[in-house]
Amino acid sequence: MVLAACQSQKAEPKMDMQQAGQRAEGILNGTLAAIRPPVKWSYGNPSDTACSTGLNEPTGTTTVFRSRNITTVVSERRRGELSKQVREYWERKGARDFTVRSGKGMPRMRARTTDGFSVTLQVGGIGNVFIEAGISCAEDSEMTYPTGTPGLPGGPDEPDLRPRQHSPYWSATRAAH
Repeated sequence: MVLAACQSQKAEPKMDMQQAGQRAEGILNGTLAAIRPPVKWSYGNPSDTACSTGLNEPTGTTTVFRSRNITTVVSERRRGELSKQVREYWERKGARDFTVRSGKGMPRMRARTTDGFSVTLQVGGIGNVFIEAGISCAEDSEMTYPTGTPGLPGGPDEPDLRPRQHSPYWSATRAAH
């Protein structure tokens, strides 16, 4: 899930960790707002991993990821539509380099934004759907998180991974007659 630590990165970071976290939150918020009809969601665990030179030497940069767990039950029949809506939104926002792993297992779609963020939509083993956005090697800085972020003050101890909310559209298992 997390991008590999940026090894031997020579370029200067384009943003600090706070800016990267805010940008990731914006990508996720926009993505979820584009899904119609709307789905229910919760914050996923944030991730930050120190980047290194490959020789375990710190670079003063950190990979930053934020995620959302869709708590609406998305039936297997509707997953393709969800992926299509997300892809169309990401394309409108300039995302490119799409890779798609489809099939019955755990489908995944990944792309890259014009400013270097990796965006991913993935279906988990229990049919849970999550969306991630992040960037490698932002300049180290303090970070703030939205209220409700798992593992942080004001948030739950663990993320809500199991979809429980039912939707007449997203949870439908057969075609309407």
